[in-house]
Amino acid sequence: MDDNAVAVPERKRGFGVKKAYDLLRTEILDLTLPPGSPIDEVQLADRLDLSRTPIREALARLATEGLVDTLPNRSTIVSHIDFLNLSAYFDAITLMYRVTTRLAAQNWRPGDLEIIGSHQKEFAAAVANRDAVAMISTNREFHAAIAQAGRNPYYITLFDRLLDDGRRLLRLYYQSFDDRPPPSVIEEHEAIIAAITARDVDASDRLAKAHADQIVRQIQKLLSRDDRHSIDL
Repeated sequence: MDDNAVAVPERKRGFGVKKAYDLLRTEILDLTLPPGSPIDEVQLADRLDLSRTPIREALARLATEGLVDTLPNRSTIVSHIDFLNLSAYFDAITLMYRVTTRLAAQNWRPGDLEIIGSHQKEFAAAVANRDAVAMISTNREFHAAIAQAGRNPYYITLFDRLLDDGRRLLRLYYQSFDDRPPPSVIEEHEAIIAAITARDVDASDRLAKAHADQIVRQIQKLLSRDDRHSIDL
């Protein structure tokens, strides 16, 4: 009986952390909570009918993902997007798209293509449903799976970080299409899969670069509009 009594509150606490984490992460990635927005723990606890302990645990998890920052006065805000280093970020993410896709074409093993294809199906479903948050997560997993197939642990770690750092930029990308990205976003993924499957290293490189370039161009176009002051970043 004593063991059961302990297990129930632990399960409830874990549920509360997940509930708070999922909500905050979605609202941050969806830009419902813009960069720099304060997060009121008391207000959030009331909103979710939770104590502040799971709220704080959820915030700690989001901090490790770079989505929130704790200030010296112990208040918490949504992390800012580093636009000062945006050009350097675009250079790095484009290079990693190319390198990881090349390596996947060279090194994939049985089972890798199935995993990559599964993430692609999930991405296509998210596009069909106009679910931008799901597009972001499934696109990340698609490219992360390609990096895994390349089997260089250093590139995998770096690319994962870059993919995570770019999640809110990707939200702006989909937002620029009113969450209706063109069919080419799916077709480009399919072409990359075909090149990897054929172990065509040069084609994989070329397609990965083209894929990255069109995303970068679209984001740059969005941020250079005359009405860019209306985007609270």
